[in-house]
Amino acid sequence: MDKETGFISHLAELRKRLIHSLIFLSVLFVICYFFSEYIYGFLVNPYAEAVRDDGIERRLIFTALQETFLTYLKVSFFAAFFITSPFILIQIWKFIAPGLYTHEKKAIMPYLIITPILFLLGGMLVYYLIMPLAIKFFLSFESLGASTNLPIQLEAKVNEYLSLVMKLIFAFGLSFQLPVVLSLLARIGVINSTFLKERRKYVVVMIFAAAAILTPPDPITQIGLAVPLLILYELSIFSVNIIERKAEEKNA
Repeated sequence: MDKETGFISHLAELRKRLIHSLIFLSVLFVICYFFSEYIYGFLVNPYAEAVRDDGIERRLIFTALQETFLTYLKVSFFAAFFITSPFILIQIWKFIAPGLYTHEKKAIMPYLIITPILFLLGGMLVYYLIMPLAIKFFLSFESLGASTNLPIQLEAKVNEYLSLVMKLIFAFGLSFQLPVVLSLLARIGVINSTFLKERRKYVVVMIFAAAAILTPPDPITQIGLAVPLLILYELSIFSVNIIERKAEEKNA
């Protein structure tokens, strides 16, 4: 009976945390929609900067009546979810914290701090470096028509461009969680530093394969994701080594 009561109370607490997160997300979504044009301007800025001095009058187009409206909805939800993520992590922490010992709380707390930071770093890498380089790469295939009879010029669609930017930000942000995932697996004894070192060559292949799947078919974004992930993997080995040393000292 006590187990059943405890299970129900856990479900009630989980429901409470989910409701709080959804309310916060919904409120921020409405607020972000009012500022969706400014958010759109922020996301389109890498494209605007990349084509600023190329001497061609650029524009973004939409080909369906509802396309811009739906794009603003997506942009608003993207911004709301991005801002809400730390709040969701706090709600998860409040749900699991009562069942943890003090030393377990101290072990998990750094991950709650580093997770949004790594996600933000991944997003910043896309926004400030990868997207401008990728845009210039794709624009290099334009033609004035000397050899093709007709000019080939980019007229990007609003929805497609913003979907690409948001997809890349999420892909890089989630991929940057690699050290967090590996460190947590090391703490529960699933992997160790020797395991990670011995499988380094396989991981290199897997990282480049994942980069090819998660990014557009161009070398700029693929290498731009793969190289940071390789660096993060090496940092993960270093952090797992530290976890192992602390565990050995504690056991001693």
